[in-house]
Amino acid sequence: MSSTILVTGASGFVALHTIIQTLRQGYKVRATLRTPAREAEIRESISKFVEAKDSLEFVTADLLTDSGWDEAMRGIEYALHVASPFPLFEPKHEDELILPAVQGTLRVLRAAHRAKVKRVVVVSSVAAVYAGHNGENRTFDESDWSITANNIGAYAKSKTLAERAAWDFIHSAENTNKMEMVAINPPLILGPMLDKQTHTSVELIRIFMRGEVPGVAKLKMGIVDVRDVASALLAGMVTPEAAGQRFVCPAATIWYKEIAEILRKEYFPRGYHKIPKIEFPNFAVRLLALFDKKVAVVVRDLDWDYELSGEKAKSILKWNPRSKEEAILSMAESLIELGLL
Repeated sequence: MSSTILVTGASGFVALHTIIQTLRQGYKVRATLRTPAREAEIRESISKFVEAKDSLEFVTADLLTDSGWDEAMRGIEYALHVASPFPLFEPKHEDELILPAVQGTLRVLRAAHRAKVKRVVVVSSVAAVYAGHNGENRTFDESDWSITANNIGAYAKSKTLAERAAWDFIHSAENTNKMEMVAINPPLILGPMLDKQTHTSVELIRIFMRGEVPGVAKLKMGIVDVRDVASALLAGMVTPEAAGQRFVCPAATIWYKEIAEILRKEYFPRGYHKIPKIEFPNFAVRLLALFDKKVAVVVRDLDWDYELSGEKAKSILKWNPRSKEEAILSMAESLIELGLL
């Protein structure tokens, strides 16, 4: 295959795995970076898994400026828009996340449209699907949208507004080329780390492995392996029936307590004796949230027993994700190997 695929945000957790899989499939990759200083480091990480050489090139482009995007899109058939901020804490102002998410997505789409790109695959999130529906104990799928009028937090709001803005553009008169779009909506992304950059996705497993908390809250979350997010992106890129569709991509929906149990079963015999065992009562979590920003973010989700459906992705994209155990344990193992614990 001689096609060149654009991947935005090359230094990100998902982007690194996506670049590796794209190269392995025989494509050339052009990847964007906010600063060219990261290129050597990224090439080194990727070289451990695939021979890149001249099949990988980098361009400088920032989601908050127009500069570089036309160059990035030149000669591109497909673009994978992976870059988007994912912070650990709520920002001082929600616009710190919303502006780069919304403006950046539209900037990428408009540059792709000018370059007559055939299809753009956008990494959205389940944060654009179920946020604001707290307490609705049901299964959520692609027909659901987060309710931004509720207090859903800056990240969920940014992902929801960005994806809605993207679809509005695709369905507008501005899209004169009839450029196609696909949205991939993963939950919390686990799986193997490729470098020592501490992504927000790592924090939950790192905290459990280090025993930074004696117990866990009664919280449920969707998880997926990063390698399966990358494969969903590539399937979304080439599957004809995927055009104009969004795809929720969970491996499983799982309680925090079960995550801790999976880790403890594997790593307690190896000397990791502080992995939490107990589940805190809700009142204790609410009390702790008054003093801890990390805890405050999750209080609204206590006791919420929901599911995420990945049936559409399995049916249309022929997507077959790894098990929850592999997603969890492969991240933990990579944290050990990289000396991040």
